[in-house]
Amino acid sequence: MGLQTQDLTGVFSIADVVIVLLLSFGLCAAMGWVYQITHRGASYTQSFVQTLVLVGVIVAVIMLVIGSDIARAFALVGSLSIIRFRNAIKETRDVGFIFLTIALGMAVGTRFYLLATIAAVFISLIILIMTRFNWYARRAVSQILKIELPNQLEYATLFNNLFLKYTTHAELISVDAVHNGTLTELIYSVGLKKQIQIAAFVSEIKKLNEGNRVSLIAGYNSADL
Repeated sequence: MGLQTQDLTGVFSIADVVIVLLLSFGLCAAMGWVYQITHRGASYTQSFVQTLVLVGVIVAVIMLVIGSDIARAFALVGSLSIIRFRNAIKETRDVGFIFLTIALGMAVGTRFYLLATIAAVFISLIILIMTRFNWYARRAVSQILKIELPNQLEYATLFNNLFLKYTTHAELISVDAVHNGTLTELIYSVGLKKQIQIAAFVSEIKKLNEGNRVSLIAGYNSADL
C-alpha cells in the first residue's frame, strides 16, 4: 500500500508537515544561536536555549493542527490551560526570545513561510546590532558595595571622603546587624570613577572599618545576584 502524499488529514499534506517542521526548527535554531552569541551575564543555560527551539517547533505543529477550525482552537486552549510554568525568568530579554520563537512558530504553522523567514532575519539583525554597538547602556555602571564594621563606629560620615575621591555617586541602600549583632553591615550603590582603582578603594575602606569584610560586586546590573 503506497504512502498517501496528497491528503494527510483533509487539511494539510505530508509536504506541508515536512516544510513546517523543518522550517520552524531551522528558524528557531537560528534564534537560539543569536541568543547564545548575544547573551550577557551569568544566567545562560543550555536547557533554556533548547526549550526556545522546542517551543517554536511545537507552536508550529499546534497552529498546523488548529488550522481554521475554531472549535479545535478552543479545545487546544482548554487542554493547554492545565500546564503550569513555575520557573522564574532571570532576564527580561529572555521573555522577548520566548515571544519571538512563539511568533515564528505561529507564522510557520499557518504557512506564512516568507513572513516567518523575513521576520527572523530582520529581528536577528536588530538584536545583533544592538548587542554589537551596546545600545542603551548606561555610561555610569552602578555597583553594590557591602561593608561590615564594628557597631561603635559612626558610619554616617565615615566614608564620605573616600566616596568623593573614588566614586561618581554613592547611595546607602540598607543597614543591617550581622554576626549576632556584633557588626553592622552597610550596603551602598556606588559608581566608581575608574575601574582600575577598585583595589585601592577597597583597601582604604578596610583601614576605616578596622579590617572587617568589604565586598564590591562589580556590574550587578548585568549579573545575577
